[in-house]
Amino acid sequence: MDSDIGTFPPHPIRGVRAVYARQAGCPSDFADVTVDFEPWEAGVVFEVSADLAVDGDDDPQWQAECLAAVEAGILDELTRSGPGLSPAVAVVLRRMRFHPVDSHPRAFLKAGCLAVRNALAAAHRPPRTTEERQG
Repeated sequence: MDSDIGTFPPHPIRGVRAVYARQAGCPSDFADVTVDFEPWEAGVVFEVSADLAVDGDDDPQWQAECLAAVEAGILDELTRSGPGLSPAVAVVLRRMRFHPVDSHPRAFLKAGCLAVRNALAAAHRPPRTTEERQG
């Protein structure tokens, strides 16, 4: 990471998708989340969207365990992203997708970490031109 990253995020970064899928036997690992990173006050606030989309699981207790793992992964990755990073972010979980066999809290923890990495990459990517968005 760049040693002087600055305040994160510098602008809203919405629809960040993170898929953690690892096939190493049975069971494997699978978690798929979509998260928004919104500029906020100093620190990190984690929220669950009122219209959270959940695909592939209907057990509220299991969902809560995996949701807590996503939050822990996001917080952990933001903490480890370097001394030059100053998080001032509201993270909003928009979607969770489960696999009936391969999803578990550890996979959602990894997806949370991956979401931060994807958002950091998007934050420092040059904005797309109108032609790029249309084409």
